[in-house]
Amino acid sequence: MRKGMLEYCILLLLQRKDAYASEMIERLKAARLIVMEGTLYPLLTRMKNAGLLAYRWEESTQGPPRKYYSLTPAGAMFLEQLRESWEQLSYTIDALNKTEE
Repeated sequence: MRKGMLEYCILLLLQRKDAYASEMIERLKAARLIVMEGTLYPLLTRMKNAGLLAYRWEESTQGPPRKYYSLTPAGAMFLEQLRESWEQLSYTIDALNKTEE
């Protein structure tokens, strides 16, 4: 379940703007989701291989070039599917949470 949630979070981040891995880690950390590089990099590779993400290299003023990830059209469609699933799951959990015994 965490893997699916992490995919969703990455797609949410990238819908707003392209980002490189360290930037994603910082943004996730700011949202209180701690992700290690050893978890993120393989996931980004799987998502890229699945056609959900693309990347490009950009020169950096602070070190080596950075690999910036972006959503592909397939990634944007998958994000919408995940958003719908999340809304349904959230509704169910809220309904169960409010159920009186």
